[in-house]
Amino acid sequence: MIKVVTEIEIAAPIDVCFRLARDITVHTETVWKHTKERAIAGVTSGPIGFGETVTFEATHFLIRQKLTSRIVAYEEPTLFIDEMQQGAFKQLKHIHAFRAAGEKTVMTDILHLSAPLGPFGWIAERLVLQHYMKRFLIDRNERLKQLAEQMSVN
Repeated sequence: MIKVVTEIEIAAPIDVCFRLARDITVHTETVWKHTKERAIAGVTSGPIGFGETVTFEATHFLIRQKLTSRIVAYEEPTLFIDEMQQGAFKQLKHIHAFRAAGEKTVMTDILHLSAPLGPFGWIAERLVLQHYMKRFLIDRNERLKQLAEQMSVN
């Protein structure tokens, strides 16, 4: 199992950041375009809440994949956690944490994941997935930051 941690400071109120981070429509608009990610089941647009699921379909490593996650913890506006229910990984848990810092918000992502295929999965986690997932989160969070900051100016 690997752990990927990212943190970003956003010049927007915590409630705006929290709402945007759990909005499925915003998610599909802020991830890498080449993955052609879309929500196909469960909550497919708007905010997702405690106990709800979403199934995303996306292309990663030239393979079209589906991943279903459930929100297993929810404390508005500081935390929500989603866990993979079905998908390509052996295990995936994504902690989304938010902390107010004056007029800004610090958003932290902590992703725990393990790949299938025993020792081959262990190697893939360390050689490919750790860097790939970190870049994925950083890029998405930069886009989320831009959106939140634009909304806060208006």
